[in-house]
Amino acid sequence: MTDARVWPGLVLLISLGASAQEPARQPAGPAQQPATTLSVTTTNVLVPTLVENGKGEVVYELKADNFSLTDNGVPQTLHLDADLDTTPVSLVVCLERGRSSELQFEKFARLAPLVEQFLGAGNGEVALVEFDSQAVYREGFTRDTSVIEQDLEQLEPGDGGAAILDAAGTSLEILERRPPERRRILLLISESRDHGSKTVTASQLVERIGASNTLVLSLTWSPAKAEVLDQLAHGGGNLIEFLPMAVQAMRANVARSLSVMSGGEYLSFTGQKGFEDRVSELASHARNRYILSFRPTDASPGLHRLDVRLNAGVDGHLVARTGYWATAPSATNNP
Repeated sequence: MTDARVWPGLVLLISLGASAQEPARQPAGPAQQPATTLSVTTTNVLVPTLVENGKGEVVYELKADNFSLTDNGVPQTLHLDADLDTTPVSLVVCLERGRSSELQFEKFARLAPLVEQFLGAGNGEVALVEFDSQAVYREGFTRDTSVIEQDLEQLEPGDGGAAILDAAGTSLEILERRPPERRRILLLISESRDHGSKTVTASQLVERIGASNTLVLSLTWSPAKAEVLDQLAHGGGNLIEFLPMAVQAMRANVARSLSVMSGGEYLSFTGQKGFEDRVSELASHARNRYILSFRPTDASPGLHRLDVRLNAGVDGHLVARTGYWATAPSATNNP
């Protein structure tokens, strides 16, 4: 494993699919099968962490010693990165257009101006992935959100599929190709459950999101209730059960599971105002997360369970990454 810093990135995800070529403006077309397996390529594991008080307000000015973290139950030494507000952002908007999503198209058409809240002061870039039973890399990375606005205004209904696993794979692959110093954030807008993925399985997606320093923010219009996801988010179950539990959660609710594992958030919406408010909330929280990091004392291959807590004297609700995937050095593929 090499010692390289990789910032979380921003992706608006509607499903996970295969990889695609990445020119500045990618011609629309089905994404292809990913050519590589994502893996941890750094001895520094990043843990995006949001802290809110009882009123739902972000808690600022905490220090590294206000947090404690265990990796597979073993306490780790934490580092807290400085203010990331000037760090360039790469955002992938991955949007479902299959099944019943046509009912949401009027809301999607107003998304582009909201996306600017994620991008920061001129440093951000956004790409667009659409999907039904196939993932399509609609728009390559651009700083001009009016381009994305045109794409969304011309969005056409898809087929009866919602290949979220495949589309998520595509989005992660696209983000992992961005320069390592960029923040990578994935914001998923979709149904909660997969319908028709063919190239990426739930277990493969657990590994990919665990190996990626990408923050996933999910926004759905049909949330599913899966108790196992609450267990995953709050450290339920023993270490031996952690991997099958994560795979089960991914199958039950792809959108929420991606968010929980990455330290992101999972919200639902109904009307137009609710949609706009939720996007703005996710954008605000994306820019105000603490980025904790640590060097694992034991980087054994496989899925590692993380447990992040606030130390005594700090009151608040914490949302943090729940796991990462470590790969043996001989199997590591450098991006």
